[in-house]
Amino acid sequence: MRIFLLIYLGAVNLLAVLAVVWDKRKARRGEWRIRESTLLALAAIGGSLGMYMAMLRIRHKTKHRKFMVGLPLIFLFQLLVAGFAFIYIHGWLPN
Repeated sequence: MRIFLLIYLGAVNLLAVLAVVWDKRKARRGEWRIRESTLLALAAIGGSLGMYMAMLRIRHKTKHRKFMVGLPLIFLFQLLVAGFAFIYIHGWLPN
């Protein structure tokens, strides 16, 4: 189960990074772009960290509060859910 989760997170983060790079490329060329809702959906399903790091690295959408505040909040929420799931699975909740 753990290996599946690691493979999934690696794949979705790679996909999120590629989407950001592709969107930046399309922006430079003045072409149709990837929808912001699509980018945010990729972040929500687990690609928030990769997407945030890629956006900072290539300076894409860094002026958009929706991304610069939203992505870290999505990542924090994902960490909290993962932490609670870990605690629940290991039976560390008080009775």
